[in-house]
Amino acid sequence: MSEAASTRSTAARRATPPAPPPALLPSLAPLLHEWLPRQRWFAGKGRPVTGFSLVAATELLPVQGSPGLLHLLLSVQQPVAASPGPPAPPTADCYQLLLGVRPALPPRLAPALVGHVQEGPLAGLTVYDALLDPRLAGLLLERLRTAGAPGALRFGRDPSAVIPPGLVPRPLGAEQSNSSLVYGDSFILKVFRRVSPGSNPDLELPLALARKGCERVPAPIAWYEAANADNPYEPYTLGVLQPFLHGSEDGWQRALRSLATGDDFTADAQALGRATAEVHTALAGALPTTTLRRQQTELLAAAMTERLDAAAQAVPALVPYVPALRTAFDAFAALGRAGRAWPAQRVHGDLHLGQTLRAPSGEWSVIDFEGEPSRPLAERRRPQPVVRDVAGMLRSFDYAARSHRPWDADWATRCREAFCTGYAKSSGADPRDEPELLRAYETDKAVYEVLYEARHRPEWLPVPLAAVQRLASATPVARAARHRPEATAHRTTGPPPGTARHGGSTRPPGAPPHSGPAPSSDTVGHRAPEPPPDTGRTPGPTP
Repeated sequence: MSEAASTRSTAARRATPPAPPPALLPSLAPLLHEWLPRQRWFAGKGRPVTGFSLVAATELLPVQGSPGLLHLLLSVQQPVAASPGPPAPPTADCYQLLLGVRPALPPRLAPALVGHVQEGPLAGLTVYDALLDPRLAGLLLERLRTAGAPGALRFGRDPSAVIPPGLVPRPLGAEQSNSSLVYGDSFILKVFRRVSPGSNPDLELPLALARKGCERVPAPIAWYEAANADNPYEPYTLGVLQPFLHGSEDGWQRALRSLATGDDFTADAQALGRATAEVHTALAGALPTTTLRRQQTELLAAAMTERLDAAAQAVPALVPYVPALRTAFDAFAALGRAGRAWPAQRVHGDLHLGQTLRAPSGEWSVIDFEGEPSRPLAERRRPQPVVRDVAGMLRSFDYAARSHRPWDADWATRCREAFCTGYAKSSGADPRDEPELLRAYETDKAVYEVLYEARHRPEWLPVPLAAVQRLASATPVARAARHRPEATAHRTTGPPPGTARHGGSTRPPGAPPHSGPAPSSDTVGHRAPEPPPDTGRTPGPTP
């Protein structure tokens, strides 16, 4: 894998993308204005599209053929959401589009339609989402099999891996921020839709873990990137091919089944703790680490406080808890001022039950290292305390428990304890021994959930608000005395009202329990081939 990573880095540095055809974008813009905002992975919903610019264009198949395949990197300009103060400049997000081109679409491809081009180099032709066309999706795998550098793109692969030709592709529907294709139940390709310059953690971290021999994370088989004209050392990561773990069950569905049947989940939770610790240990050995001292601690605590204040302005129900919640961040900062330091390293960044898979053998894998796509890439690649991932999983147990009627608070408490115990046994460091740090990160996560649920799923707002009430009433002293993150559980708020029952669990209409923000990281990456029909994104703990 080290040879593969070296080859990838060298190719990216040498890449210089050709200039895109000047007449192409004006011919596509009217269609894209209508089509892009309707896509589930489009991040700027609710804001008008004010302009496009073409970052790169590559013909993977000649567009005058039938079909042709056009790869675009498209910068989309939108105004920022209204906020107090002077108007902010518009934002621009870069999206990856794979467009098929035909004179006319066969009926089977009707759902993929983008539109009919009226003028320019594609006048008279029909463009559509190429990932829904098995022929063009198969061509994409062929490019990954053979590697090379067409246009602005660079296809690379692990030279020791075998990718058979002719694998039949099929798209997975359970996704939001990205698109995924399964090839013959052997491989899965995640195609990133909104992209940024710099290595995506979902490629960078699994490559690093593979070099360390960590078997908890599926190793990348192949990948493709686009050259960055502004900085050849920071290419755009566009897609990653990994083994498809056929027959595995994701942790969220397994937890819900445990709740529905009354089966014990603590053994699984403890095994998840061990798996998480193994991944953290391997990451610390594979990539640089650092230490958070007074200045970094105060900056982190200030950012958490700022997020709390902003969330309280948007969600009045949060306001009564703000003074008590601030004490969590203040206690964290005070320890930094007193000389306490914490190690920081690369972490998963969006860990929850839906980001884990249990094989038939009983072994757990961790997937989807993209982090929270709504956050800047530089932030997602920053070293952080491992407790951030721990807090995400602890919140996930709470969400799972509250998605079942009757709500079983003790189930969440037992799972949280078991997870921390498993983590401590594997790593030698018990996250419960740092109660101020754990409380700060759990609080920050719960505040994030409150803001998301209020905006997108108000019927689920009681779930994070119950956690907020518990965290506001907890004190670092009480937590330190027991070394337990869930010493007491709030027992008065039941499952959110207005949700539909589904197999013993409750689900908000049209979305899985505790799905993340739209867009957010999709975790369909290695799951069973038939996701639930109402899955919009892999369910997990934090939006």
